[in-house]
This record gives sequence, C-alpha cells and structure tokens, in this order.
Amino acid sequence: MAGVVEQRSIDVVPDDERHGSAVSQFTLWLGANLQITAVITGALAVVFGANAFWSLIGLLLGNLLGGAVMALHSAQGPRLGLPQMITSRAQFGVRGAVVPLALVIVMYIGFFASGSVLAGQAVGELTHLGDTTGIVVFAAITAVAAAVGYRLIHTLGRIAGLVCALAFVYLGVRLLQRADLGTLLHDHRFGLPVFLLAVSLSASWQLAFGPYVADYSRYLPRHTSARATFWWTLSGSVLGSQWSMTFGALAAAAAPGAFVGHEVTYIVGLGGAGLIASFLYFVIALGKLTINILNTYGGFMSLVTSVSGFRGQRTLSPRGRAAYIAGIMVAGTAVALLGKDSFLTSFKDFLLFLLTFFTPWSAINLVDYYLISKERYDIPALSDPGGRYGAWNARALTVYTLGVLTQLPFLATHFYTGPLVAPLGGADISWLVGLAVPAALYWAVGHRDTARIPGAGPLDEEEAAAGPKG
Repeated sequence: MAGVVEQRSIDVVPDDERHGSAVSQFTLWLGANLQITAVITGALAVVFGANAFWSLIGLLLGNLLGGAVMALHSAQGPRLGLPQMITSRAQFGVRGAVVPLALVIVMYIGFFASGSVLAGQAVGELTHLGDTTGIVVFAAITAVAAAVGYRLIHTLGRIAGLVCALAFVYLGVRLLQRADLGTLLHDHRFGLPVFLLAVSLSASWQLAFGPYVADYSRYLPRHTSARATFWWTLSGSVLGSQWSMTFGALAAAAAPGAFVGHEVTYIVGLGGAGLIASFLYFVIALGKLTINILNTYGGFMSLVTSVSGFRGQRTLSPRGRAAYIAGIMVAGTAVALLGKDSFLTSFKDFLLFLLTFFTPWSAINLVDYYLISKERYDIPALSDPGGRYGAWNARALTVYTLGVLTQLPFLATHFYTGPLVAPLGGADISWLVGLAVPAALYWAVGHRDTARIPGAGPLDEEEAAAGPKG
C-alpha cells in the first residue's frame, strides 16, 4: 500500500497505483464548492444590480455551462494519468505551454489569496488572534496539506462536503426565518446586462477549475468510464456551487447593508453565538481549506510543468515539492495581506478578468483532445521538445492570442470596459466569444495536422518501448 504522502508529481500515474471510483469526484467537488467564496460569488450578482429571482437563474445557467466545460477536462484524468496542464504541451508545444501556464499560476495565487482573506477572518475569530495572524496560520496549514497530496485532499473533500452541507442547511433555515422567501423572489423584472453578469460570474467560477480538475481524477483506474467521470464531477461541482451561490444571493437580497463587507460575521451571526458561532467559524475555515489546498496543489503542478518544460525534468524530489509549495504559499499570503481591505470589488474583477484568459485555453484543449487527437496523446513526447509536439506550436499560440484579443471589445470590468459593451446594454459576453472563436480557429488550423496524432492510445514510457497492450 502506498504511503500517505504522495510521491507523484507531473509524471504518469502507473496502472498499479490507480484506485477509487468516479464517485470520488462528486464528494471532492461538492466539498470544494460548499464554501464562503462561492457564497460571495452568488452575492455579487445581487450586489451589482440583479434581483434575486433572475440572479438564481443566471447563476444556475452559468454553473451548468461552465461546469460542463470543467467536467470535460476532468474526464481526461483517468485516460491519461497526468495532471491537467501538462497535456497543454500537446497543443502549445513542450515549452510553448508556459504561456497559458504562467496565467494559471497567477490564478492559483489569486484564489489562494482570496480564500485566505475569508478563512483568515474565521481563524482569527476562532482563535482570537486577529485577521492577519489568522491568514498566516491558515496559509501554513494549507501548504502542509498540499504537500501531503492526493489522498488527504480527497479525504478532506469528503469531510468538508458532509460538514458544510449540514451547516448550509442550518444556515438556510436561519436565513429564511429572518426573511420571507416569497418577498425575496417577488421582483421578476429582467435586465439583460445584470443577468449576463450573473451567468458570467458562475461560469467563470466553474471554468477556473478547468486547469486543474484532471489533477484529482488522474489516479482513477484507466478503465473508469469517461461518462461517469464527467457526470460525477459536473453534479458535485454544480450542486455545491449553486447551493452556496443561492445562499449568497438570498443573503445579499435580504440584508445588503449587513452582508456586504461583513460576509463572515454576517453568516456566523445568522447561526447564533457561543458554541454555534465557533462551529460556524470552523466550517468556514474547513470549506476554504479544501479549495485552498486544491489551488496550492494545482499551482505547484503548473509551476513544475512550466520549469520542467525547459529543464527536461520528469520527476521531483520531496524536497523540491515542498519548496515549490512554500513559494506559492508565501506569494499567496503576501497578496492576501496586501488586498484584504478591498476584497469584494477586487474579487469580482479578478473572476471576470481570469475568464478572458482561460476560456481560449479550455476551447483549444478540448477541441484538440476530443475532436482532433480523439483522446490519443504520445505521452513520452510531452517531455521532449524535439519530439512529436515540438518546443513551440506557433499556430496554437496565435489562436490563443487571438482568442484573448477578440474578447476585449466585449469585456466589462472595473478597470477596463470594451467598446462593444455599451451597444449591448452593458452586458459582458466576452466568455462566450472566448469559447467560440478559438474553438473554431483551432479546428480550422489543426484538424489536418495528423503528424501530431499517435496511432495508438496514450502510452507511458515502458509501453512506448514495448508497444500497446492487447
């Protein structure tokens, strides 16, 4: 039996180390989404102008659309046995993949920071040590858990899913004791711009999981059904996020003055005082611990993938693993401490701006994997700049750049608004453009490039030498 501490990093997980079932994806992603940052994401739809009725519908639509894209990435894990972002080398080249990877690393650090702000408030209240100490303590615990790795992450997901689900049921009842649901949903006036904002918020939430979702399905047995992996991932992520976001939207509609800017204390105050308050602070910290570990672990994988593309490195020592994770923790904690006082507006813009860079990557990765390569990658070549995929794929990088640029006229954030936003009534449809345009362009330039596609299924190094198994 393998030890508790994970030994694998960006290398292929051999068949004899595979374990578990696709149901594990449901429990992990349910636990990862039943947490306070998802609550605030739902609240933002109301804070920025939508009524609760259309906010909930828009959030659900975005969760379903973004969640479907995210779950298609998850289904790659059992088939390939690799972390998500290393497969980008098949599209962008062994070294060219560093372009989207650099942005992914920024994303992980940003999510680590935003999660640490909220969880740090909870830890500070629970320990009576204050926000700053709470952020630092929480970050250290996150780093240790990420260093232990895959098994602990899934265990925490199961525990957080159960504990947080019970807490959210209780909090939902308490919220509806204070506010009448019929009154909250009475206003049915439809506004397209704010409706699309709600869709974009939840879609960006789901799409942001895409660059690391396969990291947590890659240990599943190779024969695991892609359909089962897709549906269990989708259902866990959509159920958890919609549950949290619904609570956030209703809380913001019921008491905007009390909730906005005081999210943690408002939620705890709903539950009561004394032991109940302490328990809710613990629940907030536990929910954030799960997702922050995912962000730290994903950042570690992406950073190693970036460096190894230039160094030719295929494995990593435990000391090297700890060093990468410590670096991400320090950077994320620094951002959290610097930005903790302007969190809400910054987080909304951060989410929407991230979408600009990750929708083209998702479109290119999925079109290549499912429609062009048809799930066939030459795995040894993913580490060889002189191999089948080359060092840099100029066509893919050009399509990616065009995918980012074509979104800018449709993008609406606090610090930049594109020229086509006003004619659309202020609606932000950049993420739809960012999926459609690069998908079509990449198919057009890549579907005849058969030299990159191996004739057999994905092979590890031993299988590449011996040929595919019968």
